[in-house]
Amino acid sequence: MKTSPAARLIGFRVTQAASGRSRGELRLSPRHVGPGGTVHGGILCDLADATMGLAFASTLRGRQAAATVELQIHFLRPVWSGRLIAVARVVHRGRRLGLVDCDLSDEAGRLIAKASSTCMVLARPLMPRLVRARATT
Repeated sequence: MKTSPAARLIGFRVTQAASGRSRGELRLSPRHVGPGGTVHGGILCDLADATMGLAFASTLRGRQAAATVELQIHFLRPVWSGRLIAVARVVHRGRRLGLVDCDLSDEAGRLIAKASSTCMVLARPLMPRLVRARATT
């Protein structure tokens, strides 16, 4: 599976994405720690967002692309080290929008955070123009 630049930057990998489901993993290190000494919430958000996005993307057809339009996360317990596992599934897939949820757990299977997102289907021909426009600004 191809790794995105964001995944390389943070160090996570998505190990599965098919049929509206995906799984991501992150081996935690000191670079993931926030000011309070636990893993930074933004790291958890990024892992959840990428995993949910790929679960949704696995439902696309033809020249479609997708974008997250809303993201919500509930942090349930702190985590300091180890490996995180994110498991996402498409809960509802409409013609233009979809709802996806994600559980982030530690190696022992304890729930660390619960996330959900709304994803929107985009027509792929719009994407290259958007990327070019942002690259020139």
